[in-house]
Amino acid sequence: MPRYALQVEYDGAPFHGWQRQTSLASVQGAIEDALAKIEPRTHKIAAAGRTDTGVHALGQVAHCDMERDWEPFRLSEAVNYHLKPHPVAIMRCVAVTDEFHARFSALERRYLFRILTRRAPATHQRGYVWQVKNQLDVTAMQEAASRLLGQHDFTTFRSTICQALTPVKTLSRLEITEVQTPHGTEVHFDVRARSFLHNQVRSFVGTLERVGSGSMTADDVQAALEARDRAACGPVCPPHGLYLAHVGYPQSPFD
Repeated sequence: MPRYALQVEYDGAPFHGWQRQTSLASVQGAIEDALAKIEPRTHKIAAAGRTDTGVHALGQVAHCDMERDWEPFRLSEAVNYHLKPHPVAIMRCVAVTDEFHARFSALERRYLFRILTRRAPATHQRGYVWQVKNQLDVTAMQEAASRLLGQHDFTTFRSTICQALTPVKTLSRLEITEVQTPHGTEVHFDVRARSFLHNQVRSFVGTLERVGSGSMTADDVQAALEARDRAACGPVCPPHGLYLAHVGYPQSPFD
């Protein structure tokens, strides 16, 4: 069966995460239902990351197996047509070999988190940023973030329902930048690793926001990491500021 890699963008607000569920809307379910209208049968697609309820994607990658040989552009156009009115789009589609697997072939996942710092309520950005009313000390946040880089036991920053076999992960990048936009100052988190624990990025951001507001220090974050205790974590921030931005492979299927 011919295999195709899909680069997927979506607004996570209407969905209960990526993974298909019996009675709840999901991104996977929306795409599989669209594929079933093109080739009527049960479809099962795989993705690089299973984003949670309300989390968005700019560069999710999935793969599907089809019965007929499709010209990739025509396949993406057909899927996009049948995805309406869901806020999901196939941005790119390419034919790949059977050896390619969207999840298991991936070497890196990159997440973006956006915080909007302004007192006036968010309007156009509502649902796409986490808004805090006070300015944040980005320098202090970056110092604290540096304590999290490398390989660690991240039990403190792991959801209690996480199903990963081990809490040990290697964080390759956690860069925090301040971005001036027409609607106010945003603080962006660029977070990269081969894989993540459940709620790990949101736990990082919630804890580092406490550093930026002056409630915690870099030493407090170090102590929380070393405690290996979920109770030492700061608040878990809301999902709507989080985006799966990019998935890295040994050779990008889209090049």
